[in-house]
Amino acid sequence: MNTIKRQIAIIILCFIFALIAFVVGLWIFGLWHNEWSGYNAGAKMAISDGLCNIAVMPILGNIIPYAGADNDGSGNEMSPSINPDDFLEIVSMAERDKDILGFFLRIDSGGGSPVASETIANAVKNISLPTVALIREIGASGAYLIATGADEIIASPFSDIGSIGMTMSYLENTEKNAKNGLRYVSLASARFKDYGSPDKPLTFAERSLLERDLKIYHDHFVKMVSKNRNLPIEQVAKIADGSSMPGALALENKLIDFLGDQETARDWFAEKLEISSKEVIFCE
Repeated sequence: MNTIKRQIAIIILCFIFALIAFVVGLWIFGLWHNEWSGYNAGAKMAISDGLCNIAVMPILGNIIPYAGADNDGSGNEMSPSINPDDFLEIVSMAERDKDILGFFLRIDSGGGSPVASETIANAVKNISLPTVALIREIGASGAYLIATGADEIIASPFSDIGSIGMTMSYLENTEKNAKNGLRYVSLASARFKDYGSPDKPLTFAERSLLERDLKIYHDHFVKMVSKNRNLPIEQVAKIADGSSMPGALALENKLIDFLGDQETARDWFAEKLEISSKEVIFCE
């Protein structure tokens, strides 16, 4: 009888120890999981690796309104591009990362979507960190507009800068269509519903509408550059003929602040942040 009781007692004790071990194991796993999840979340939110302190954002290629706007139909991008959503996400990450002390735009773009360019330019203007834009080969049209949102703009003497203006130019196909035996049939519920179609001649009234819109867009572009660069609007309007200019001439016209390169930006950040140039490390 005593032997049976001892066996039962041993079984009960083993069960209790197993239960305790299971509970402790769950507790340890929970601690590990929370810590690892927090680490991963932090890693996704962080730009710095703990060593670098200047966030780098390339503005390369076409400026598009949303991700995938310039793909080949299969989801593959045809060329480098930038869109407001991706840009704003990087800005948000940089401003949440306690190790990030500045924001560096590396620009090589001839422009793109006016609305996307304006959105990114305004986002740059509102970044709480010291911000520098470096124009490499080209910073024209919408890309230049983005650069104007930065605290300082740096460019090479060989950079192509400016191109302040708008275009709606297109190829007209009417003669080609006529040779091919094609005739445009207009079916529209309103007079100007299909104006601007390349398959029909542009009437004087239609051209007037397009030129009206172009002037509105152009004037807004000029006002943004004037405000962001703190220049008299008359001065900007005078050079806003759609042409671009080399870096040296852009400096004369106050479209940029310095001639230089990434090391010039490094020195600027060092002075602004009151640290040595060696302490300025770009998050490449």
